[in-house]
Amino acid sequence: MTEAVAPPLPAPVRPQYDGGWIGGLVPALLGRDTPDWLPEPAVMARNVVLLVLDGLGWVTIEEHRPALAHLGAMQGGPITAVVPSTTATALTSISTGLTPAQHGMVGYRMRVGGQVLNVLRWHVTGGRSNAPDPTQVQPSPPFLGHKVPVVTRAEFRDSGFTNAHLRGGDFLGWQTIAVLVERVRRLVTSGQRFVYAYYDGIDKVAHAHGLANGFLAAELAETDRLVGMLLDRLPGDCALVVTADHGQVQTGKQEFISLDPLHHLVTAYSGEGRFRSLHARAGAATDLHAAAVAQFGHVAWIFTRDELFDDGWLGYGATTEVRHRLGDVVLAARHLVAFTDPKMPNEANLVAQHGSLTPDEVLVPLLAAYGRA
Repeated sequence: MTEAVAPPLPAPVRPQYDGGWIGGLVPALLGRDTPDWLPEPAVMARNVVLLVLDGLGWVTIEEHRPALAHLGAMQGGPITAVVPSTTATALTSISTGLTPAQHGMVGYRMRVGGQVLNVLRWHVTGGRSNAPDPTQVQPSPPFLGHKVPVVTRAEFRDSGFTNAHLRGGDFLGWQTIAVLVERVRRLVTSGQRFVYAYYDGIDKVAHAHGLANGFLAAELAETDRLVGMLLDRLPGDCALVVTADHGQVQTGKQEFISLDPLHHLVTAYSGEGRFRSLHARAGAATDLHAAAVAQFGHVAWIFTRDELFDDGWLGYGATTEVRHRLGDVVLAARHLVAFTDPKMPNEANLVAQHGSLTPDEVLVPLLAAYGRA
């Protein structure tokens, strides 16, 4: 009897920073250029609404396409997100049009001024001082300096992360899907040429309940209904353009791997479970890399900081300060596993996760359709 051979693992997906990627959307939709990967409605429409659906990977769309009446009928296909494939990094690339190396938001948690900053909460973990000024951490103007209306959750209004990646726009908060839709409709009918909108239901449900049960299917149906509501209320010369910041994979608490074998070489941890950044103790960077490869090379792509930046995984042009926001060594999970941070035990409660370089995490949709009102 012939022994079964496991299928080969997918190669890491490299973001197409010079082609179809999420950071190319805002420059294209604001008229800087017209790339050939932009769907036809986005090129020809008089008004454009860019809807970012947090956590909706292309693989998820393909797996659920028969149930997605509105998303499934839109024009377009997959483009790439960024490295790491996480919200803080990706949303900043969408709003600024810059690579992570250029805008400097290189992870969900990153080291700034010797302290680990949780970017989404804009909170310093166990820090010696207050969180840094968002405009200093991310100084590039969003939306190419244009004053763009931003329709997102009302509670995000005064957050540090909002100030870092959406400042300068007209903030219009929503509390429910109906309010989101009505905000967008009013903006377009009042003559706004470009509107940015954000919805995070898929990401929240996937983190809490995973990808392989009825909760995600129910949320995908609700998200598809949101898209249909927008299309029904937008005029025929307006295009709805849909993209996402990242996709997801299912891990679960039992798939978290302890980094105890490396702890004696590490002074701090940052990043997240599937893109774990290790900051080496003084003089230990080489030993840490060797130990990480030996211990975890079978389940992760192991990078040094220089490899990630010099080979363009986060784009090019990072300052010395930005480079050091990442650890000396990074573990990017290639199996359905994640790596613990001793100071973040609650991460293990996230059923689905993202951050790494697999197709499920890096490939996201770029879809467009004309309004139907």
